[in-house]
Amino acid sequence: MAQPLVSGRRAEGYALVLLAATCWAGGGLIAKWLFTVPGPASAGWPFPPLGIEVDPLVLSAARAVVSTAIAFGYLLLRRRPLLAIRGRDVPFLAVFGVLGLAMVHFAYFKTISLTGVATAILLEYLAPVVVLAVSVTFLRERLTWSLPSAVALSVGGCALMVGVFGEQGITISREGLYWGLASAVFFAGYSLMGRYAAGRFAPWTLLAYGLAAASLFWLVVLGGPGRIVTLLVDWRAFAAVLVLSVVSTVVPFGAFLKALHLIEATQASVTSTVEPVIAG
Repeated sequence: MAQPLVSGRRAEGYALVLLAATCWAGGGLIAKWLFTVPGPASAGWPFPPLGIEVDPLVLSAARAVVSTAIAFGYLLLRRRPLLAIRGRDVPFLAVFGVLGLAMVHFAYFKTISLTGVATAILLEYLAPVVVLAVSVTFLRERLTWSLPSAVALSVGGCALMVGVFGEQGITISREGLYWGLASAVFFAGYSLMGRYAAGRFAPWTLLAYGLAAASLFWLVVLGGPGRIVTLLVDWRAFAAVLVLSVVSTVVPFGAFLKALHLIEATQASVTSTVEPVIAG
């Protein structure tokens, strides 16, 4: 009975990653709509753009704050014991929140604003290369031929999906490239820290306190909630951020953290590269 049980847990892990990738794909499109200004570039959207300039930094902060409220509201109402943490856990949760959530959001949004959804996803999904290197070198994950092959195929598939090898290829600015590579590093860090914390925290505990740390970080960077409030007073912006917070933050990041209890970080990050297919 042990083998079917293990196989079932692994299948659940992969299913959770696929759920996360689907939600992230939708979130990337919503973010691109928020960054689009009225004009020829907005012709393909089903809804007219807001007509205001949305700063990726402010959007990241608003997403973190709203997501924190949702996560803690859920835990207070339904799973209050998961709010209990120890004082010695705070430093790790703070680092996870800032580097594993705040900077993942910001670097991804910044890349989208400078390039596009497809290019941003391609660059972010260089993360499996980083995860594989760290897992094998420092975490003593056993290197088999299937791991590097899977990483190479997943990254190559992302490149094909966004048209890197097509006649026109893709055009990207230096700043967009740098932020895209940064998003890959931060996403790899999120995956590795999530795997490290899998045996120490419940997924909801890690997500809620990570989001709280991210929110505090952005409030300090922005000098208070003023710019977040200014964005959210527009009802369409508030609706978009609310959807981002639920569908593209709480659900997928929670699902991915749960998956890291069931499968290795390399396997999870490789599987998540299905996102550009879904976004396409």
